[in-house]
Amino acid sequence: MKKAILALSALCLVAFTSCKEDATSKINQDNVAAAAERDASAADFPVITFEETEHDFGTIVNGTPVETKFKYTNTGKTPLVVSNIKSTCGCTVPSDWNRDPLAPGESAEFTVKFNGKGSNQVQKSITLTTNTEKGSEIVKIKAFVEPDPNAAAQKAGKAAIKSVK
Repeated sequence: MKKAILALSALCLVAFTSCKEDATSKINQDNVAAAAERDASAADFPVITFEETEHDFGTIVNGTPVETKFKYTNTGKTPLVVSNIKSTCGCTVPSDWNRDPLAPGESAEFTVKFNGKGSNQVQKSITLTTNTEKGSEIVKIKAFVEPDPNAAAQKAGKAAIKSVK
């Protein structure tokens, strides 16, 4: 047993001392410089700045379609990409946005159409998927929707309570 422990100890001693080459000598300094440059530029995200982040249509009659344009500018140092724009429901449709990279200082816009359906105060969110630091940006539309005065008045429904045995 003593011989086995002694042999194992000698083997470990040889294994640990045989590596004379230091790991730091294997690092390519060119790769270190390239990685540092890449990491420094990764911190420079594009910045999207909107003329307005919320548009109020005011008071509209139920069923009256309305639309607005949201204008934005890339105020960052790297190209801005808007890869998708979606709304919270089908009654609000974003369209006409530029899918090409937007250089720093350049501006673009997109259209949001709202079908005007609803009642009272209505607010909808539109989410832009971007390459900004947050990864997405949100703009909103709102309106106060009044009932259509020309619509036929609906009678109140009848409710019946059914007993279950």
